[in-house]
Amino acid sequence: MLNLCFLLVFILGFVLWSQEFVPVNSQLIDEDGENDLVTLSAIGKELGLIDWGENGVKNSSNYCLWPHITCSANHSYVEKIVLSHLNLQGNISLISKLKSLKWVDLSFNTFHGSIPQAFGNLHDLEFLDLSYNKFDGLIPSELGDLRKLRSLNLSNNLLMGSIPNELEGLVKLQDLQLYTNRLNGSIPVWVGNLTKLRVFTAYENELSGKIPEGLGSVSELVLLNLHSNYLEGMIPESLFANGKLEFLVLTQNKLSGSLPDLVGNCRGLSSIRIGNNELIGNIPKEIGNLSSLTYFEADNNKLSGEIVLEFAQCTNLSLLNLASNGFSGIIPPVFGEMINLQELIVSGNSLFGEIPVSVLMNKNLNKIDLSNNRFNGSIPHSVCNSSRLQYLILGQNSLSGEIPHEIGNCVKLLELQLGSNYLTGTIPPEIGRIKNLQIALNLSFNHLHGPLPPDLGKLDKLVSLDLSHNQLTGNIPLALRGMLSLIDVNFANNRLTGPIPTFTPFQKSPNSSFWKNEGLCGYPLNSFCGNINGSETFHHKVSYRIVLAVIGSGLLVFISVTIVVVLFMMREKQEKKAKTVGKEEEEIEDNNKPLVILGSVFVENLKQAIDFDAVVKATLKDSNKISSGTFSTIYKAEMPSGLTLSVKRLKSVDKTIINQQTKMIRELERLSNLCHDNLIRPIGFAIYEDVALLLHEFLPNGSLAQFIHESSKEPVYKPDWPVRLSIAVGVAEGLAFLHHLAIIHLDISSGNIFLDSNFKPMVGEVEISKLLDPSRGTASISAVAGSFGYIAPEYAYTMQVTAPGNVYSFGVILLELLTTRVPVDEEFGEGVDLVKWVQGAPMRGETPEQILDAKLSTVSFGWRKEMLAALKVALLCTDTTPAKRPKMKKVVEMLQEIIDSK
Repeated sequence: MLNLCFLLVFILGFVLWSQEFVPVNSQLIDEDGENDLVTLSAIGKELGLIDWGENGVKNSSNYCLWPHITCSANHSYVEKIVLSHLNLQGNISLISKLKSLKWVDLSFNTFHGSIPQAFGNLHDLEFLDLSYNKFDGLIPSELGDLRKLRSLNLSNNLLMGSIPNELEGLVKLQDLQLYTNRLNGSIPVWVGNLTKLRVFTAYENELSGKIPEGLGSVSELVLLNLHSNYLEGMIPESLFANGKLEFLVLTQNKLSGSLPDLVGNCRGLSSIRIGNNELIGNIPKEIGNLSSLTYFEADNNKLSGEIVLEFAQCTNLSLLNLASNGFSGIIPPVFGEMINLQELIVSGNSLFGEIPVSVLMNKNLNKIDLSNNRFNGSIPHSVCNSSRLQYLILGQNSLSGEIPHEIGNCVKLLELQLGSNYLTGTIPPEIGRIKNLQIALNLSFNHLHGPLPPDLGKLDKLVSLDLSHNQLTGNIPLALRGMLSLIDVNFANNRLTGPIPTFTPFQKSPNSSFWKNEGLCGYPLNSFCGNINGSETFHHKVSYRIVLAVIGSGLLVFISVTIVVVLFMMREKQEKKAKTVGKEEEEIEDNNKPLVILGSVFVENLKQAIDFDAVVKATLKDSNKISSGTFSTIYKAEMPSGLTLSVKRLKSVDKTIINQQTKMIRELERLSNLCHDNLIRPIGFAIYEDVALLLHEFLPNGSLAQFIHESSKEPVYKPDWPVRLSIAVGVAEGLAFLHHLAIIHLDISSGNIFLDSNFKPMVGEVEISKLLDPSRGTASISAVAGSFGYIAPEYAYTMQVTAPGNVYSFGVILLELLTTRVPVDEEFGEGVDLVKWVQGAPMRGETPEQILDAKLSTVSFGWRKEMLAALKVALLCTDTTPAKRPKMKKVVEMLQEIIDSK
């Protein structure tokens, strides 16, 4: 009996002892968890997270229910904290006290100062993303203590100094991204020893020295992007040793030597960008082994020899850019077999021979640039065989013969450059059929003769016309006044006669645009278009002189009186100004108002209504902020005249634009002439210090994102399905128009689409896309490919914005309209965005109807049917394979069919 009692006491004691260590339910937290609670509360207060703690969550003690937090499996401590895209600032050092963290994402905020050294104490950390902030100073060497780290992203900050050698110990690192900072020194040799490294990006820094010889030889390297640095030496053969490399971007460095033959090892290599270096030698024939090659850019080097035939074996090649090198010989006729080739750019070489007809037979050809070579022969009659051709650039060659009349079949041409050749004959009137011609028509420095065809007046989108240095005769036709978009015009050095038509683009042109046409007269030339019959009698001449004398005397009196009046008014104005100038200077000093150094308004009837000082002042107040996007922050600005503007302030990443003010003004003026109901056009700009402000019409109904996701809070209009479908069509039409003009949008999102008073959608950020011009290679825009949640999956590797990528982003917007879900939501689960959530519906056992917004799909059978049809379009647009996505024009047609089927 005594033994039994002893046994019962022992069991009871064991149970009580064990209770101290086993939580009764998920609400109980151990000592580390209590510390995490205190730390999280302090972080919330420091960063202003109103949805953390007592004010934001019903059960404030159970932080595992707080947003942006993921706990361990037993709910005892914090493992993951994601505070991305929240516009946060403040001290983040407290995060280092969450000792069990495995994942920290603070990207896309405004944190500044140094990266906390204490982060080196997070020994379990596997993922650290501090990108797109304003961190400065050095990369802390303490980060080298994070031995479990698999991904480190410090990109797009203000970091300086060298890459610390202490990071050598990060042997598990798979993803190292340091792009767009101010890092200098060389790339450490140890980077080549990271055996698990798959992605290494350090572009847009100030790195020098050589690329480590061992990089790629022992690693799993898939992507290497080091463009826009000061790297020198040869491209290491080791990069291609393992044959796993898929993306190589080394543009804008000082690399020398040749492209290694070993490049042929990497069968999966899809992108080679090595332009703007000092590379020499031939392109290796082993390039033909790269069956996956899509992009090859080697422009602005010192490469030589013939263009290798083996490029034709790269059946997936869509862009070949060999411009500004020393290539000789001909374009291989077998290039006509490259059925996916869209852009062939070989300008600035020493190529000769005739333009290969076989290449022109390519139905997918979008751009062909053969300029500044020694091509001869005539322009083939089949020049417009490709229905997609938008750029035909054949200038500065030795082409002869006449311009074929078939040129009028190039109905999609945006730019036609035939200048500086030996072309003869007349200007074909069929050019007037190329209604989309917009960028330029250049036929200068040839031997063209005959009259100007009036049909040119049908080119109402054309911006630049250059017909100078020919032998053209006759009058300038009045029909040319139909060229409503003209900005640049040049008729100089011809044999034109008669009066210059009264037409604003002509009147605004310098007189040099009409020089050396002895028979031309009128403004802007200084020659008077009088009686040119040459048959006046002496009596008429005398009378004519008397009339002139009388008119001259009267004019002299008028001018004298006018001068007196003007001087009187100026004196009165100066006296009035003198009384107020002191007061104005005091106000400027008090407000520390920046000085506007340049500004312009493109819309004539708004020039008097816009005050640049008021524009600048509005952007200095946070209370005027409307929204913030990838490239800019938008403010509301009230003018003294009563006009309300939307003002876009470019972020620091885009200030390179300001260094090219002439280009910016020119592009903005052109964009202000774009005519489409679904595009926001710039109406002006202002520059002060190093800040650029773009002016737009104010749209009262805010962004599409607010319309979809916030209308339930403060309904301004019932977001019914017909309205949403109409919005989708409008956005698609706007994007299709941009693609038609070869403009690729850099940041398509619901936050960049705005609604006018009638809820018509207007696509914004268009001018940013054009100013940064993604078609010109891997400039800074290649680092920023859109807003989080809208970025096409291939952008993670290509770093290039494309038309199919735009289609993907539109597909995400369409899914937003259909589901009323945000593109990225923690409810979807880790690593799952809206697209993956929709695609994963069958796996969750959900029907298509169940993922639609029930408030709309249950209203009527007709609405549900249309929404399901639109869902199919969205899924096509978001296909993971870019080539399978429809063109935007086709998207418009599919959506319009849904409307027409009612």
